[in-house]
Amino acid sequence: MLNDAFGLIYAGEQNMKLIELVSKRAIGALPIGGRYRAIDFQLSNMVNSGIRNVGVVAEKNYHSLMDHLGSGKEWDLNRKNDGLFILPPFDTAESRGSFRGLCDAVKNSMSYIHRAKQQYCLLTGSYTIYNMTYNDLIDFHIEKNADVTILYNEERGIPSDADRFKDLRLYFNEDGLVTDMEFNSMMPNSSCVGMDAYLLRKDLLEYLVADALSRGKYSFVSDVLMPNVNRLKIYGYKHEGYVGRLTSVASYFKLNMDMINIDVQRELFHTGHPIYTKIKDAVPAKYDNSANVKNSIVANGCVIEGNVENCVLFRSVYIGKGSTVKDSVIMQDSEIYQNCWIENGILDKQVHVRSGRRLIGNENYPVIIKKGAVV
Repeated sequence: MLNDAFGLIYAGEQNMKLIELVSKRAIGALPIGGRYRAIDFQLSNMVNSGIRNVGVVAEKNYHSLMDHLGSGKEWDLNRKNDGLFILPPFDTAESRGSFRGLCDAVKNSMSYIHRAKQQYCLLTGSYTIYNMTYNDLIDFHIEKNADVTILYNEERGIPSDADRFKDLRLYFNEDGLVTDMEFNSMMPNSSCVGMDAYLLRKDLLEYLVADALSRGKYSFVSDVLMPNVNRLKIYGYKHEGYVGRLTSVASYFKLNMDMINIDVQRELFHTGHPIYTKIKDAVPAKYDNSANVKNSIVANGCVIEGNVENCVLFRSVYIGKGSTVKDSVIMQDSEIYQNCWIENGILDKQVHVRSGRRLIGNENYPVIIKKGAVV
């Protein structure tokens, strides 16, 4: 158990490629898989590893994130000692309430870091979706006497411009020591992709961040890790399971469609390490005699009277008679009335689609309807 580590999750990533989905919420608050939020996976991974001291660094549009996290009860983090700490930006003489990079965000949380009793810090983002425990990672870190250990997975192919966001590529020697890095390269030569998770000693994190900021540097990857790749002992630890990344609208759409796949479900939800989330009680889904549902995730509270195929439906969605919804993500409290056709779409919360409407997108460019819209 990682009793000697605390977690620090940076939930303030700014990604303009997701702007339609994050204009009113943080990336960590993005709804995933019918009932979860993106940050649930990082929090659950830490809790399942025995980490009981977790700080969440927020920056903008964090109201829904704070509402979701609450006191941390669902993750067993509402405790007297340690627990869950939400760390919003503060407007001070040194900070204007926004961050210029991860180093700036860490500095904003330095009082929390100083108070942490644990020796190691697990520093992660909130946009990467996977299920694992970090026990073997810290054992590997200690065994190698590493300064920094980066979690990574192996992916083939080159990401498109639309999907290139914090794309860190790693190169190793025969011992697994990182010898070179590429960041957001147009033509990367390595298939080893960083998962935005870093393990290092608390005192080393404090020193590296303070040193970078004193030089006017703010990026943890390009300004801290890359210049020190030959000075620090930086190792990589490979994750073998499924990894999803919220780097663009297309990647968000693909991640939700992947969750319909039973093999992906096994890797994310049936590993013996549960993914916890905020509980919202509702009646079971209701299927009318006219309903026809195939290969879909349907959350509680839904009322289905039409045709649904290869879809993710969040809580309390209504599909009217004669309507067909295919290959789409329909978020909470949305209503699709009679005789509509929706394909390759993402409907945000509380969207109302009037009778007879047709919304058809492409799997690489799904049509997006913003929260609360009436179509």
